[in-house]
Amino acid sequence: MANEFASLIQADLASLTNAAADLSSSAIAPAAQFGNMPGQAGATGQHGGNFAQSMREALNKVNADDANAAQKMADVDSGRSDDLVGAMLASQEANLSFSMLMQVRNKVMGAVDELIKLPL
Repeated sequence: MANEFASLIQADLASLTNAAADLSSSAIAPAAQFGNMPGQAGATGQHGGNFAQSMREALNKVNADDANAAQKMADVDSGRSDDLVGAMLASQEANLSFSMLMQVRNKVMGAVDELIKLPL
């Protein structure tokens, strides 16, 4: 019984080793070489860019939303505006944008942790 398991494990190991060798010997082209898929436009409607640029744009939008909400709240506080509902909505929008950005950050950090754990 133990010999059967050992032979099955050795067969699986040989199969995995062959599959890994096939992957390393084949030429894997970078995804950037193929360009963007249809329907993958950036925030500005233009094709191109990369993940870092997309994150920068998202961070800048969250920052702009926060600044807009702060300005609207300051206007209401100082009496320059009586749009309390608009200020509260802008504040909630900025809060949701920040929460979404933090969730994306957490997912990216989790993926990086998983990549670091991969054996080479």
